[in-house]
Amino acid sequence: MIVKRLFTSSRYVILAAVLGSLLAAVVLILAGLIAVIRATVDVVRDPAVDVSEAKSLAVDLIEVIDVFLLGTILYIVALGLYELFIDPNLELPRWLLIQDLDDLKERLVGVIIVLLGVTFLGAAVSWTGEGDMLSFGIAVGVVIVALSIMLWVTGLRHRHSAAPPEQHGPPH
Repeated sequence: MIVKRLFTSSRYVILAAVLGSLLAAVVLILAGLIAVIRATVDVVRDPAVDVSEAKSLAVDLIEVIDVFLLGTILYIVALGLYELFIDPNLELPRWLLIQDLDDLKERLVGVIIVLLGVTFLGAAVSWTGEGDMLSFGIAVGVVIVALSIMLWVTGLRHRHSAAPPEQHGPPH
C-alpha cells in the first residue's frame, strides 16, 4: 500500500522538468523578442541600409526564428510532460493534445524538422560562396528525411494500435 502510494505520488517529480522546460522556453522567447526589438531600433535609428546590411539583418532575424522555435520546443515539452504525468485534462488545441510519449515525440520531431529547415535557410542566406554548403545541405536533408520516416512509421504504428480489432469470420 505504501509503495503504491509512493509510486502514484512520485509522478509529481516530473514537475521539476515541467517547470525547468517552461522557464527555459520563456527565457528563450524573451531573448528572441529582445533581439527583434534591438534590431528594429537599430534599423529605425540608422535607416540607411544597403543591400549587404539588409542581408545581414535578414540572417540575424532568421537566427532569431531559430531561438523562437527552440523556445517552442521547450514549451511543447513542458506541456507534454505536464499533460502525460500530472493532468491529462488540460484545455489545449487538438494538435497539442498528447496522450502518450509517441505523441510528444511526434510534436517535437515536427518542430525539429522546421528548425533544421530554418537553420539551413539562415546558412544559405549568409553563405558567401566559401565552405561546403552542399555537404551541409545534404546532411540537413538526410536528417530531415530520417526524422520524417520516423514520424511516418510512428504514425502508422499509432493508427494501427488505435484501430478497432479486426473481426475474423462472420459476426455471430
